Amino acid sequence: MTRGVKIPKCKKDSITEKIIKYSKPKFVYIPLICQNDINITVLVKSGDYVCKGDVIARKRGNFRIPIHASVSGKVTSIIEKPYLNGSLVKCVVIENDFKEKISSKIVPRKHINDYTKEEFIDKIRDAGIVGLGGGGFPTFAKYDTDSKIKTLIVNAIECEPYIAADYMLLQEKCEEILEAIDAIIEINDIPEAIIAINRGNTKTREIINTFIGTYLKIKLVEVPNLYPMGWERTLIKEIKGITYNHIPAEQGIIVNNVSTIYAVYEALKYDKPLIERVITITGEMIKEPQNILVRTGTPVKEIIESIGGYKRFKDIYLIAGGPMMGAAMDSDELVSSPNLTGIVVNRNNVKQEAIECLRCGKCVNVCPAKLSPVLIMNGLESPEKLKHLRPEKCVECGLCSYICPSKIKVRDFVIEAKNVNRKER
Repeated sequence: MTRGVKIPKCKKDSITEKIIKYSKPKFVYIPLICQNDINITVLVKSGDYVCKGDVIARKRGNFRIPIHASVSGKVTSIIEKPYLNGSLVKCVVIENDFKEKISSKIVPRKHINDYTKEEFIDKIRDAGIVGLGGGGFPTFAKYDTDSKIKTLIVNAIECEPYIAADYMLLQEKCEEILEAIDAIIEINDIPEAIIAINRGNTKTREIINTFIGTYLKIKLVEVPNLYPMGWERTLIKEIKGITYNHIPAEQGIIVNNVSTIYAVYEALKYDKPLIERVITITGEMIKEPQNILVRTGTPVKEIIESIGGYKRFKDIYLIAGGPMMGAAMDSDELVSSPNLTGIVVNRNNVKQEAIECLRCGKCVNVCPAKLSPVLIMNGLESPEKLKHLRPEKCVECGLCSYICPSKIKVRDFVIEAKNVNRKER
């Protein structure tokens, strides 16, 4: 039986008529970070002119992913800005000249399924494509394997409450997404692709079924409407009935979410690097919730102002990402990044004070990673004990905090334990 909890989706206001575009920031602040790694080589300096799509930095070490300019203009400085996890991160500041200059003319590719596997891997690596579901893992690394890939699972679950970016992409770009899936499985000689959606997601099922008929190797599968069904380990167990030790590739499986697939499409079709993405701006304190295509490095404050702003600015609670896996922010000064799926702004209600743990065990019962969150929380002062409790397996889904009757932020303690374990290694 799949572990999970049925939680409120809160997506009614997040599902909008269409995706709108905001591409006019006066300045962009490109975060110098990749998968929480700030070990980045900067390739530009103050005063340099850059074209849209130019490589301005590159991750060091493994997975040398490039970071691209999202606008054309002059580099003015490198400063720190709030990142989606609440930390301050160095950013390359580019003053937008609004000329949209690119280094070379782009000719759309007529057939995107005629790349070799090596060309495909080079293309998505050079485009800087990472997982856009929030994890930020370099996409090319999943395909750069000698092992046989048997199944591509396209994760269209989007189980985080409020967030609807993938849902909206499927409504507007379904044909392109299916074309990309078909190209990926042909190029990589993958026998099948499965698009996973929530059971009862009628509109998505209907639009996919409208176009899927000619793609004989792609099928649609509905899964239980539980949280966190979007976690790839849970999703694979539900669809294929199998588990793995470290990564899905051990079982010949690759999982990409919808936004990532669409980014791959744009790279294959238009040679376009990852310089923008769709994010959801929503919540009870947003005047007009929207799904917006924004350039990397655009100030969130500016994006919110562009759609009408807040209902009121006092007593608001801003979350980067969703309420389950996201992070509460001190202000709206953060900037957009490839792994920012959305911004939720609600009333800052009076916080309920946590009380002493009741030892009820609910956090243990719901944990999809089969951990004991309460024991991890209590074991923080004993690094040796933590090693045996394996907090590094936590996926930070937030169910332990959500289910806790004592209102303890259990997830925060488990994340702290993960960091303690890393330092002890």
